[in-house]
Amino acid sequence: MKWQRLLGCAMAVTLAAGTIAGCGSQDDGGEDVQSSAPVEEENGGGQEQESGVESSETEQTGGSKYQTTYGSKQFDDVTITVEIFDRSNAPEGSSVLDNKWVDYVNREMNKVGITVEFVAVPRSDEVQKMQAMMASQTAPDITITYTYAYAQDFFSQGGIWDLTDFIAGDDQVKNLKAYLGEETMDIGKMSTGEYYGVVARRATQAQTNLFVRKDWLDEAGLSIPETPDELFDTISELIANHPDGATDVIGISFFVATNLANEVAYKNNIEMAFSQLASDPKEMDIASGYEYYYDPGCREYYRFINKCYNAGLMDKEYYTGTTDTYNSDIVNGKIAFFESEVNYSVDPLRGYIFQTLKENDPDAELVSIPNLHNVNDGKQYSAAYCPGDLVAFCPLTASEEKVEACMTYLDWLATKEGGHVLYHGFEGEHYEMNEDGVPVVKDASYNSTDKDWLRTDIFLVGNSGYFATVDEFNACTAAEIPGWEEYVIENYTNSLSGTVVPASSYQAPSSSDLGTDLGLLCSDYLTQCITCPEDEFDGIYDEFITKCEEAGIQKIIDERTEYFNTVYGE
Repeated sequence: MKWQRLLGCAMAVTLAAGTIAGCGSQDDGGEDVQSSAPVEEENGGGQEQESGVESSETEQTGGSKYQTTYGSKQFDDVTITVEIFDRSNAPEGSSVLDNKWVDYVNREMNKVGITVEFVAVPRSDEVQKMQAMMASQTAPDITITYTYAYAQDFFSQGGIWDLTDFIAGDDQVKNLKAYLGEETMDIGKMSTGEYYGVVARRATQAQTNLFVRKDWLDEAGLSIPETPDELFDTISELIANHPDGATDVIGISFFVATNLANEVAYKNNIEMAFSQLASDPKEMDIASGYEYYYDPGCREYYRFINKCYNAGLMDKEYYTGTTDTYNSDIVNGKIAFFESEVNYSVDPLRGYIFQTLKENDPDAELVSIPNLHNVNDGKQYSAAYCPGDLVAFCPLTASEEKVEACMTYLDWLATKEGGHVLYHGFEGEHYEMNEDGVPVVKDASYNSTDKDWLRTDIFLVGNSGYFATVDEFNACTAAEIPGWEEYVIENYTNSLSGTVVPASSYQAPSSSDLGTDLGLLCSDYLTQCITCPEDEFDGIYDEFITKCEEAGIQKIIDERTEYFNTVYGE
């Protein structure tokens, strides 16, 4: 069944949760990975959808106990609480709890008798805060997390609602189903079929980019590298004979793989160039989150990083770096090649890295490149996010009526009047539609202080925006960065070059108990593997594997193998 297959996809990337891996592959550059049907086609969209809501009461009579499609039921002044991340980025005069968009939400929800009270949670410690609220039974009626394992554990322990009766009926959450699509909806199911939550749909599954200083390559007469060996040789030559004569240049930064807390084994695009399992979807699903143990190619990936470290191509104290020092090194022209989050080079949320670099060095040219060819089969593979993003669930402390109202609110977020407005704003004020029907920003600086600071966090059922297709997302995102459109399109295209291998979310029963210890082992041993002399690498990696086995990793692998044998019908 499709839901069983897609339960192998997810976005959680913490080792403690034991997530990250690939589930299946596609050769289309990522465009068909998003399978959700456009709301406009199934639901009317725009103003037509609003008029449909008014007449839907007679339609919504499919025998369901609950009516959760927006407009199908008039509630009796129900107030629901909804978690929202606070990034401490509100413009002067506003707060995450008091702004025009919160007012807009309630103006629309009051039409059906629902009031929404937001509960602010600092983004920096949302997991700890969520766990504390759940333990004290003070969690909001809609609670959110990026780590599916937590929500699944809460469900298994009887701490959150089974949402099946609020979702499964043909007349229920019709807008939500049309926007998310069956695949994303089914990620919110337990392996036994119950809905434990509602998973947001990613507008794109692009995850990381490989970036290089092309102006340096051109000055040195070097070509864009296409394989790991070419990358090593090219950057080695570039650093040895730097066109500017600089001596403090960092050849390669693996910051995205080695410096993020609890993400040292984070599957990324360079790692995919070493994977020995990349062409086998089932094996990638089993390996998910545990590639360092299960995929022999992961050892070779870390051997490659060790080689770069010992060759002087990396910062010798890379492990002390922070995001601020990393960005500073890039904009000050100290890094020749690095892998980072998709579109990192020009993204306003990342600090306009390339734009700032150009201010410091007008001749600089920082470009993304296609993914490297795999050392085993010569093919390109891209590590991608799964179709789902964060998951919203309802603690058992919420009443039955509140849960019904919560699902109605999430359904409204999937409409044009809901999510589209919250993300894009109002036509004529924040954007104009171009000839292709794509919203084009009118004034980026105005939008940044009026809505953009909040839009990604208030739109709970979508990641990276309200879009029907990946192409629409790419075009709109490019239009939001005037003058850099070509770079944006190229970044998203290169990120998904080759066969797309989405991440997996299946949680082995033992992963929640064993994940923390395994994460600590990774943090310790993989740093040693990177910084040790080359002739000591295998000995340390072997010791690392032994320690993982002592910590119980084989039990997780056995559980994952059994599960995916069933999924793949074996």
